[in-house]
Amino acid sequence: MRRNPERRRALIDGAIEVLAREGARGLTFRAVDKEAAVPPGTASNYFANRDDLFTQVGGRIYERLLPDEATMARSREGTQDQNRYAELMHELVDRVSAFNTGYLALLELRLEATRRPELRAVLTERIREDIDANIAHHAASGLPGDKTSVLLLYLALNWLIVERLTLPDIFTEQEIHDLVDEAVRRSLGA
Repeated sequence: MRRNPERRRALIDGAIEVLAREGARGLTFRAVDKEAAVPPGTASNYFANRDDLFTQVGGRIYERLLPDEATMARSREGTQDQNRYAELMHELVDRVSAFNTGYLALLELRLEATRRPELRAVLTERIREDIDANIAHHAASGLPGDKTSVLLLYLALNWLIVERLTLPDIFTEQEIHDLVDEAVRRSLGA
């Protein structure tokens, strides 16, 4: 297996684009090589098989979905109240929606994980870490609400993002904005 980390990242990022556009069936080494603009056969030098590629894509998507340090620092500024909570949830929905190919590829991976135990293990571990980190960040932030509030928003906003990306004409941008505000309000019991 080759060890060039930049090339590996480019191949994995190419695989994310292929997954989002073509689905799991379209994720071939040849398609990844083409998407990453590398010579034919390159992906097969970096990944043992498709399962290995799926697993590595599952980890990379989350690297790209995480907020950067500046966003995390801004999340700790200002009054930590219901309005601030709603602002943070709007930022989350917009940030995740902006990486639409990543989120669509993640949906493909979730479906594929029902058939691939190794991928299921990677996604389960990664998503559990993300949920736990969100709960811990929330507890330390001083924002209103509790663990259940975080979990309810996680579930509700994930599906809102699915609707926004897969069937964008169901809700207007104003309706999405209003739904995020209402989800925050209701999760807090306000």
